Amino acid sequence: MVYRGAHVKKRTLGISLGLVMVLGVVGAYGVSNSADAAPVKKDGLWFDDLAAEVSVDGTRFVDGHGREVVLRGFNVSGEVKLEENGGLPFASTADARKSAKALREMAGANSVRFLLSWAKANPEPGKVDEKYLAAATAQIKAFLDAGLRVYPDFHQDLYSRYLFNKGSWYQGDGAPKWVVEAGGYPKENCGICVQWGQNITQNKAVTSAHRDFWRNREVTTSAGNFKIQDAFLDTAEETMKYIKGHLPAESFKLVAGFDPLNEPHAGTYDSGETSKSWEKDRLWPFYQNFRARMDAAGWQDKPAFVEPNLFWNSNIFFAKQEGGLQGIGTLGSRYVFNTHFYDHAAMSGIFMPGKASDGRYVDDFRKIRDRSTALNTASIVSEFGHHLSGSVADKAPTVLKGMYQSLDSRMSGADWWKKAAESGPVLSSTQWQWDIYSGRHHELKNDNPDKVLTDHDAWNDEDLSSVALDDSGTPVLRQDARLIDRLYPEAVAGRTLAFTYEDRSRDGSKTLTWNPVPSSMPNVAQLVGEGQYGVLVWRSDSGTEAPTELHLPGGFASASTTVVSDLGTVTGLPAYSSDTPIAAAAETGGTDARRLLLTTPGGSALHYALVTNGAEKPSPDLRAAAQKELAAWVAASGFTG
Repeated sequence: MVYRGAHVKKRTLGISLGLVMVLGVVGAYGVSNSADAAPVKKDGLWFDDLAAEVSVDGTRFVDGHGREVVLRGFNVSGEVKLEENGGLPFASTADARKSAKALREMAGANSVRFLLSWAKANPEPGKVDEKYLAAATAQIKAFLDAGLRVYPDFHQDLYSRYLFNKGSWYQGDGAPKWVVEAGGYPKENCGICVQWGQNITQNKAVTSAHRDFWRNREVTTSAGNFKIQDAFLDTAEETMKYIKGHLPAESFKLVAGFDPLNEPHAGTYDSGETSKSWEKDRLWPFYQNFRARMDAAGWQDKPAFVEPNLFWNSNIFFAKQEGGLQGIGTLGSRYVFNTHFYDHAAMSGIFMPGKASDGRYVDDFRKIRDRSTALNTASIVSEFGHHLSGSVADKAPTVLKGMYQSLDSRMSGADWWKKAAESGPVLSSTQWQWDIYSGRHHELKNDNPDKVLTDHDAWNDEDLSSVALDDSGTPVLRQDARLIDRLYPEAVAGRTLAFTYEDRSRDGSKTLTWNPVPSSMPNVAQLVGEGQYGVLVWRSDSGTEAPTELHLPGGFASASTTVVSDLGTVTGLPAYSSDTPIAAAAETGGTDARRLLLTTPGGSALHYALVTNGAEKPSPDLRAAAQKELAAWVAASGFTG
């Protein structure tokens, strides 16, 4: 949840089957329909099930070739919180396809967190609505068809929309009406709340309902007695069975896992109970039960993306609560540490004067990496973002740039070239949010016909969608394309040792450069010029022949993109073939998105690559001089991975 000016904002996969093309390939995504099929290589591109599936290996996501995978994308979408489309992200499957194509091409995404509604999946006690599940599954498939990995999320905010009365300032979503009616909760009232997230700790209806969920209270309904948490788990299991049973097998391979429940919170604590002990004694057993339901539903090979107490990493001192899934040992390969991060101080309009600057989020994201290491599992930041309108909107360009900077590396821009060996792993993430209906809603707030919400997200005064439709119905970005469509390593054949991307995104008319090339590398600086650039350092793995791939933003046209690497130098990327170590190819899914493929000669070795759209026609001599500088820098930087 996020603190912001007037009301809070609770805002407060994958790998883009990067090695698959559709020419003459068996299966909808260029992968074999047989799980036992041997790898097939055509012109150096990989068309196999190993490239499709993602799993957890230590603190990394990996594909079947052992390549290190980074999931990057968006949440789809806050529309699930609304009633206007019946708890679905889209009014139609056609809109889902339009959104998925735009997400792939305009944002360079390879994954989505796909929201689902407990209330719509389980509208009556003991029953699931297969019509809702069918529509949701069809919309999920639209994203899988575009080559995007998906991990569904049972979303809740403030427990349930049915806790709130027609005159309320706030909205909720999550639990079905029958659960709320059977619970007999007090009339909701947040008291003196200027931010909607305060309901989580101050509204007795919300806190009581959350407490009942975590204690699995038994309630009486016209259909009999039901335990609340068990009813949720039953619904989740049936939902997972339905999704698996109604997706083609090759599509299901692109489903990365499942997020059991959005932003868990205790509601209220027992005497002597703390947020840390609640995570250990209440939240963790719930996740273990959810894990068992995944196994029963046929999801045994996919991880559960489990979230800690939502306040564990708040950057406002009075909101922060101890947590981060401490005290439960290690998670291992069947779970993913799944956390959110919003700059509550920036969104408050009070606690962060001015704008974000280079390195602001280094410590915040270091904590996430450290928890991943301590839990011995992969991590993902499944929500982050900032308001695009209102009193704090002027901070958005710098806040988002800073967050992406710290997702890419542990280091600030000022320190990166000096301390690149400490850069750490690139974090997977899904930004909040991708809602093509932004500003075009028709939501009756709390079912009140006198309060029709049309602006922004139509949800608690939020405005965080990076996309909207123009008057012709075409998706358009609402944020700088340089910020949103990013260079990033989708699949690394080995282990990433360092990565940075200077996106040169803009704050109004000002270009933001937080990671300039140091003056000690004049030829690299001349090659980059005023363009965007990224640097990847990795150690190749002798266990795979599959290439390393990076997503190429739309601003990196093949003809004008320069790569300087130990593998060679080139300006003007050739089409991929088996004898081209540096080349470009289409992303999967039938869109115009593209990727860079770097093929090493085999064996374990240290490699580097600089990718830039800077100098328009750099000479071979300039590229060679830049290569010499980069090689010397790598040798002197102390890379030991």
